[in-house]
Amino acid sequence: MGRIAGVTAAETRERLLRAAAEVFAERGYDGTRVADIAAAAGVSNGALYAHFGSKAELLVAALRAHGRRLLAGLFAADPDRSITDLLLAIGRWLPRRRDPSRFLIVEALVAARRDADVAGPTRAYVGERADWLAELVRLGQAGDELDPALSPGALAHFCLLLAMGSALITPDLHAVDDEEWTALLTRLATALAPAAPKGPPR
Repeated sequence: MGRIAGVTAAETRERLLRAAAEVFAERGYDGTRVADIAAAAGVSNGALYAHFGSKAELLVAALRAHGRRLLAGLFAADPDRSITDLLLAIGRWLPRRRDPSRFLIVEALVAARRDADVAGPTRAYVGERADWLAELVRLGQAGDELDPALSPGALAHFCLLLAMGSALITPDLHAVDDEEWTALLTRLATALAPAAPKGPPR
């Protein structure tokens, strides 16, 4: 069982990333063998290793791929949306995540504590997400949407904590009403906006 006839290398890689997300979610990082992912993708172990050098590399590649899909979908839905609206859209999505990829970050963080091969790539991935969020904050500040006094790094860290927590506190453990959650996020967004200019003294 090598590469499937008529399937390109890019399609094989995509199959492997999707299979990895599903198998890691079902069996956990430690309980997953490379052969399990290859079998789920319908390719040989050799075909898998032609794309990924290790199980750790595959885990972090799957994280990056699924994160990009979410962001690409949000931008495609409304490419002209404001930075504040984009952050709100991401925030509204957090409690409702049910796809297998949501468990990837949990597996990566847990495995990183025990496996040096996972720790480095996971740290790099989280750093990339933090940098991306901090840049969004800077863009929001430059566009007068967010208070320029806020630390982009601190706000990015806060957003990461929300995202990581949403991967652990799933709807089957504690569900939250969509309207109430949106109201809370909207209130937070209002608090992050620039302060209204003070009028002239009377």
